[in-house]
Amino acid sequence: MAEGLRERKKRETRERISDVATGLFLARGFDNVTVAEVAQAADVSVNTVFNYFSTKEDLFADRYDLVVDLPQQVLREREPGEGVVRAFRRDYLGAIETRDWRYGLNAGNDAFSRVINDSPALTARLRDVHLQRERGLARALAGELGAGSGDVVPRVAAAQILAVTRILSERALAMMLDGEPWEKIGPLLTAQAQQAFDLLEQGLGDL
Repeated sequence: MAEGLRERKKRETRERISDVATGLFLARGFDNVTVAEVAQAADVSVNTVFNYFSTKEDLFADRYDLVVDLPQQVLREREPGEGVVRAFRRDYLGAIETRDWRYGLNAGNDAFSRVINDSPALTARLRDVHLQRERGLARALAGELGAGSGDVVPRVAAAQILAVTRILSERALAMMLDGEPWEKIGPLLTAQAQQAFDLLEQGLGDL
């Protein structure tokens, strides 16, 4: 269905507010910018900002719902006959090649990370994102495995899979923050990802 005029205007307003807020946060730091300043810079009222974003943190993490769902998306979209661990391996290696934002490998993520690290509120929000991702993937795995409510396998598997992707991405970010070029980061990260997923597959098998 084609996007109507009303829906397009609402989307454009939301995107403009988010873009303005992100620019201010990157320039001055999250805790040094108020919602009123975002509203003024975006030429909207404070109430309008909160109509689109429930909290100030949502202005920075405007892809929250999408990010939480990403592990479940990998699970849903795996190829016929492809096991869970192999699907995540393929997805992560593909993300390295394209520098996909989904794993924080995109250019400029070092600047975003500095803003997060300097803000206790955003750091807490990131922890919540990790927790929600893990819980969501565990529920999806439990459904596929037919696991009961007391079965720990889905939770352990989800925790280990997402720990691997998080550790790899944290390693890539550390190198970015040190000023290393992607031409060096990419090949090293690929080798480490293969090693990490080999270990993961040895532990979990290929669900």
